[in-house]
Amino acid sequence: MAPHQLGSAPAWAEREARRIQKAITLLRPGIPGPGGIWADVGCGDGIFTSALHTLIQPSGEIYAVDRDQYALDALTSNFAESYPDAALHSMQADFTRGLSLPALDGMVMANSLHFVPDKTPVLSRLIRLLKPGGRLIVVEYNTSRGNSAVPYPLDDQSFLKLAAHIGLHEVHILSRIPSSFLGEMYAGLGLTHG
Repeated sequence: MAPHQLGSAPAWAEREARRIQKAITLLRPGIPGPGGIWADVGCGDGIFTSALHTLIQPSGEIYAVDRDQYALDALTSNFAESYPDAALHSMQADFTRGLSLPALDGMVMANSLHFVPDKTPVLSRLIRLLKPGGRLIVVEYNTSRGNSAVPYPLDDQSFLKLAAHIGLHEVHILSRIPSSFLGEMYAGLGLTHG
């Protein structure tokens, strides 16, 4: 990234560097290396999309999916400013109703499943988008007690059971970080059979 002129506002990725670094810490153990076609499902403002981009560049491609067009517009603008060469495709869609995407090497769902009351049918549909051996990485708060911001939590043990139940294998917790909001966040991984 080019240095900024004196007095100019820093690029989005610089302003959000601490949040992006935390996201990288959570995702890194589940990303096998550069490249591949990935989706960030329920991408919101793009913090985890940015972390994913950092981990799969220079040849990786990302589909950023969210139902909020305003968030997608901000993400697209932020990526154009901070990562002008990124292969990013934004898609407005409700992931609970199914998605039309190319076969994916991996899918990140960061802080999106805690808005879904019945996770089994949604995840069962979504993992069909993954190639054989594809990776599902889920990032959530490690709590079983919901609140208005996390109405349907998915703690780590529930993730492990759910991922195995829908047919993923090599299911395990990748990483954990402290959270000032609900104590701890975790990243969990499951692979499709291949």
